[in-house]
Amino acid sequence: MFGGIRKRVVSMWFPRLASDRVLRARPVDGPFALTLNTKNANRLYCLNAKAERQGLYRGMSYSDARAFCPELQSRPADPAADMRFLQALQRWALRYCPWVGIDGTDGLNLDITGSAHLFSGEAPMLADMRQRLMRAGVSVRLGLADSRGAAWALAHHGEGVCEPGRPLETLGALPVTALRLEPELVTGLQRLGLRTISDLETTDRAPLARRFGLTLLRRLDQALGRQNEEISPLSDPPHYGVRMTMPEPIGLVDDVMGVTARLLDRLCGKLQENGAGARILCLTLSRVDQEARTVELRLARPLRDAQRILPLFARGVADVDAGYGIDRIRLEAVEVLPLPPEQVSHVASVCKDQLDDLMTRIGTRIGLENIQRFQPVDSHVPERAFSVVPAAFSEPRGGWTSFRPRPIRMFPPEPIMGQGNRPPERFRWRRMSFTTARATGPERIAAEWWLEDDNWRSGVRDYWKVNTRQGHRLWLFHTPQSPGWFVQGEFA
Repeated sequence: MFGGIRKRVVSMWFPRLASDRVLRARPVDGPFALTLNTKNANRLYCLNAKAERQGLYRGMSYSDARAFCPELQSRPADPAADMRFLQALQRWALRYCPWVGIDGTDGLNLDITGSAHLFSGEAPMLADMRQRLMRAGVSVRLGLADSRGAAWALAHHGEGVCEPGRPLETLGALPVTALRLEPELVTGLQRLGLRTISDLETTDRAPLARRFGLTLLRRLDQALGRQNEEISPLSDPPHYGVRMTMPEPIGLVDDVMGVTARLLDRLCGKLQENGAGARILCLTLSRVDQEARTVELRLARPLRDAQRILPLFARGVADVDAGYGIDRIRLEAVEVLPLPPEQVSHVASVCKDQLDDLMTRIGTRIGLENIQRFQPVDSHVPERAFSVVPAAFSEPRGGWTSFRPRPIRMFPPEPIMGQGNRPPERFRWRRMSFTTARATGPERIAAEWWLEDDNWRSGVRDYWKVNTRQGHRLWLFHTPQSPGWFVQGEFA
């Protein structure tokens, strides 16, 4: 009882949550299932009603399912997306009561104590829940009782409403699996002939506790309302936004930067508490004429150090037209990423911080995505041995692993005149004449057969490092299958 009002709990069970989520976006007419690789086997994870009517079930091998039902359509499961969908349903359920918690991976618990009268009673409320979910394409089973355990039992075993104060009359005929017990415990009870909740209730508690432990009795008491079980709703995600309203309008850059410094201290304190760092910050300056100016700061690395972030705002703030004055400033971390504490030396930390701040300053002018770095790729083909990625969104990897040196400058192969399988003694390249002084090689490189590349259709290449008497150090290769010589790089 709560203030003279008996506690009432609704349990929502979504038996096909994962498949309903996928089919809402891309409907399928026929048997459908999601598959998940578990224990080195591809098994059915969630099925629609038509697949279940074909005799398929969760945990069934996908190959066996296709043998039973050749017309089965499938897609890979995404448990993370399913949890996000369940969290969205949790937020939607707040329309019925302010206290909604997630139950496992496919259910919700709603404490509707004192809320049912807003929907003209419990029955109309349940009907409204069912109707709205069915219209959204989500199958649901509902249970309503005085306790969370009883509501769960009703939702998972036939649905229904338990009359206030009389749980045993409604739950007595349900199997012991309705008490949320482990399968081994259920098997042990069934071997003793204890198959229903009534059988447990009429059995002496002491022998049950000695043989099966206190978990069995706790679940029984929770279902019958003798032991309270709280509903724990998910807390709202932290909001990383702070603001300040000035008593008098300001317009000087130093004044705006001073207010920004105070807001940054508060914002970075929130980030520190939650182990996060800001990647994108948005500073909104509201003027007295109801106009607003925005300064966006995209950081090369997630940060929560106010002293490092503040100078990076200086250029953007200086370009803002304050008009007749600014009376309100708001600072928000638009993109936040986890930033766990690190154990680093003071020397390495300073060098890395200076590089990150430099990339941030340059990125505010040309864009962070335009500051790029070369990353090594595990490939012996020269053109594929590296990739170009944005420096701000990647970490430097180890050096290139190569048994032979590679030129600093590489370009598409350029043909030259030459015969035989050794570098020519004299050749012309880019309108210049060269004489070979020393040639080192060959290094034979074959194409990667699993990748398609028209430049390597000629087969293997024999690479040579050629030092010329003119001072150029070139990288040449010869193609034995279709004889020809090419220049592809130049050493420093």
